Amino acid sequence: MNMRNQTCLTEIIFVGFSDFQSLQALIFGLVLIFYLTALFGNILILLITVIDPVFHTPMYFFLRHLSILEIGYTTTVIPKTLEHLLSETRTISFVGCGIQMYFFIFFGVTECCLLAAMAYDRFVAICKPLQYSWIMSPKECAHLAAVSWTFGILVAFGRTISIFTLPFCGPNKLSHFFCDILPVLRLATTDTFKNEVAVVALTVFFILVPFLLTLLSYIYIISTILRMPLAKSRQKAFSTCSSHLIVVSLFYGTGTFTYIRPRTVSSLDNDRILSLLYTVVTPTFNPIIYSLRNKGIRAAFRKSIGWKEGLP
Repeated sequence: MNMRNQTCLTEIIFVGFSDFQSLQALIFGLVLIFYLTALFGNILILLITVIDPVFHTPMYFFLRHLSILEIGYTTTVIPKTLEHLLSETRTISFVGCGIQMYFFIFFGVTECCLLAAMAYDRFVAICKPLQYSWIMSPKECAHLAAVSWTFGILVAFGRTISIFTLPFCGPNKLSHFFCDILPVLRLATTDTFKNEVAVVALTVFFILVPFLLTLLSYIYIISTILRMPLAKSRQKAFSTCSSHLIVVSLFYGTGTFTYIRPRTVSSLDNDRILSLLYTVVTPTFNPIIYSLRNKGIRAAFRKSIGWKEGLP
């Protein structure tokens, strides 16, 4: 990719939240708190599920991958955003913008695929419990994770190349706080209709298709749970799926509304608010949802704290 021959821009200026000058300190504080909470929560889940052999199961294998993705996803966007909230200079190099977009797409697409793999894991655990250890073998789990990461790499590379080989010789003010796909496309000095259609098509494939697969898995799961004779068994089965279902709803809900809604519905303020939701808020809530609704993780955390403080 020869960017030098394809573009006139050397840097991009973020508009960010500059039109909310009086709220800059508040926004910085909130974003910082959410970011640190997301990092702490996901690192904690990683450490607990790696150290404790009890969590060396397929479900927690995928949860570890999800935590890694959430750390990468937020770190791709938030540190630069925090820097811009404290500085009057809100710029990023053109190449740096491409790198940020690549990793943003990479982590996002990989997470879409991984959430579908986690739904499949729950489907097998509840609908085919006797075959679970055979179907969800370590080799198969590694294969599903590898496929998710590979899709992320390939899609991110293709999308980034197709966007950053467009001519960018016009304005360099980006109406956003990071290099998201649609705002960057609007800076290109050419007709981007085909590119925007491609973005929507890829979004449909990598958001709606995994979501529909997840939905199909849960239709079978719920049908199986409702046929269980014991109320205690039904409650236990529901509890193993509820955390994942909440995370899926948050992730797919914000992603679908952001990238598939009609352009007439889009506005700068709406885009930035939605972007804050899926880049900061959702990754913060995910580890909280999984830890608070999981007795095993709560018990392991209490045990760890007790050991550190010398408590029984």
